[in-house]
Parts: sequence; structure tokens; C-alpha cells
Amino acid sequence: MTDDRRSAGTPTLEDVARAAGVSRATVSRVVNGVRNVDPAIQEVVRQAVSVTGYAPNRAARSLVTRRADAVALVVSGAGTEAEAGREGSGPQRSGASGGPPETPGGPGSSFTAQVFADPFFGRVVTGVVDYLRPRGMHPVLMFAETARARDEVVAYLRQGSADGALIVSTHAEDPLPGLLTEAGLAAVLYARPARPVRISYVDLAHQDGARLAAEHLLAVGRRRIATISGPLDVPAGQARLAGFRDTMERHGHPYVPIAEGRFTQESGEAAMGRLLAEHPDLDGVFAANDLMAMGACHVLREHGRRVPEDVAVVGFDDSSAALACRPPLTTVRQPVEAMAAEMTRLLLDRLARPGSPATSVIFEPELVVRASA
Repeated sequence: MTDDRRSAGTPTLEDVARAAGVSRATVSRVVNGVRNVDPAIQEVVRQAVSVTGYAPNRAARSLVTRRADAVALVVSGAGTEAEAGREGSGPQRSGASGGPPETPGGPGSSFTAQVFADPFFGRVVTGVVDYLRPRGMHPVLMFAETARARDEVVAYLRQGSADGALIVSTHAEDPLPGLLTEAGLAAVLYARPARPVRISYVDLAHQDGARLAAEHLLAVGRRRIATISGPLDVPAGQARLAGFRDTMERHGHPYVPIAEGRFTQESGEAAMGRLLAEHPDLDGVFAANDLMAMGACHVLREHGRRVPEDVAVVGFDDSSAALACRPPLTTVRQPVEAMAAEMTRLLLDRLARPGSPATSVIFEPELVVRASA
């Protein structure tokens, strides 16, 4: 049934056209997402749609546009079915400090539980939903932590159940971005891929963020500074460590004690314990994400060290953990919601222009000063 044959009392395209003062054809073009409509007219039509309460018949529309008006939001790992339940084989953070942290496997553990336990993922969903909702589109949440699950994602997209994929990869060796590009499917990645793949992505200038952290610790008078790095097998962990060490070297500090973490609070606690044992006189710490910084603050308190009086602590991300920490964390802000929205914009632009080349958008970090440093 077409939109203009609905039962009496249900708003039609003609009702919207009268309210907007435009033709039915113009309303149809706006509703169906045709791009060659003046933005001012689009806004008038959208307001008329809101006023009249018109709701497009999505089934009829999809027959015309051949679009599902939905995108897949895929949280992807790099495991196999056998690895998914293996002790200690939990996923690692992606190259953008995005995605769930590594946690041990075993009873009660699951990939999805790890995802939902991480505040980062909620921020990604917020950015995606806030961008899609005004455009009448919705995300379909999918998980791809095994080879079989990755195949299901590819099949889902090939069947046209979703128009494209937004990928949050939790492992540097994740094959899904390559599988999607090889299949000619529209996809955009949160974080630059660890290996060259012809895919659009958004990312953060991680080295610049680490530079801000180092410069702040030096500016507040700290001289015996250590760092808790992220996992050094992912690009973000490498970049943040490189940026921090380079800045310290430029300011006359050629040696910086390092303890590697896994972007979890527990790994931050363990790393801080190692650093204190080896360098009991340290007076500043940069942790490569807020969860590890929170863990560091906890261990420092246990050892009778005051934050920031005895040891200043700087985190990274400006996540909910930064405000939950005591004292609240000075941290480097990663604008996750804005990055997720931009990732979504890139995907919709790719859908509108299928032949467009892959592109990248790099966001700038910002230092947020609170009580920990």
C-alpha cells in the first residue's frame, strides 16, 4: 500500500505538502533522502512532518530506495570459536582506546559482558544514535568476536538487512574490516587499522594527547615521572607511549619508567604496584587511559601516597571513570561522541556516493585539568 492510500485520519504526503507549502513530489524526495533538495526546503518539510505526525511506510520506501534505513554497529574482535572461551583470551582494546578492555575468560565471562562493562562503548552508541535518529535511521547492534560471527555480519550486509557497518574493533589483528572491504560493502572504522586497509576511519591524535599529559606534569613541578602504558600490541598504546616519551626526552628526561597495562582498572593497579616497588620516589604518573589511572590512584592511597600532593596522576579519555575517581582525574579528553557521530556521517556519505574514496578524520585531544594533577 502506498503512503497516499492510507486510511482516513492517517497523515499523508499530501498533508505534509500542504503544511509545508510545497509539492507532493518535493516531500517525497525529502522523505526518501534524495540529496538534490535545497537544505532550507528540507528543513521546512521536516518541520511539517513533525507537525502533521506523518510516518513513512518504510516497506514501501525500501522498495523504491533499495535501502534498509539501518546501519550495523559492529563490535568486533579477532578470535575464533575455540579462542572465545579460552582462559585469558579476552579481547584487547582497539587502536583508538576504543572497545572493551581485555578481561580473563572463564566462567561468567563473555565478550558482550566485557563490552557493556566499558564506559567507552556507551559513548560510541550515544554518538551514533544522536546522529542517526534525526535522519530516521537506527543502528543494529551486532557482535563479531568469532570467525562464524564475522561471516554472519558479512552475510547480513550482503542481504541488504543493513545499509553499511560502523566497526568498533577490539583487537589489532581483527580481520573484519578487510573482509567487508573485499566484499565491496560500505563500512567505516573507529580507529586507524593496524594494517593497511582501504577503509574510512576516524581517530585521535594520540601522540599529541600524550604530549599534553607530559607537559602538564612537568609544568606542575614533577620530575620523577613514570607511565602506565596501554597494550603495546595496538596502535593507540604505541602512539601514546611514543608521544609521552618523546616529549619527556625533549624536556631533558631521557629515561621514563614504564609498566604496561591492558586498559583495565585491575591492570592499572598491578602496573602501579610494580612502579612503586621499583621506583618508590616517583612523583608523577601518566596512565594511558582513565580506568588505569583510577587503579593507580587506588594503589597509591593504599601505599600512603597522597594524590596529587605526593604523586600527581594524569589519565586519558575523559570518560566517566575520570569523574568517579577520587580525586577527580586530570585527563586528556577524547571526544568519543563526536568521533562516533563523524564515523556515522562518513558512512552515510559513502552510501550516498558509493564510488567515493576512503578518507580519514583525525580529532584533536584536549587537556582537562581537575584535582589529581
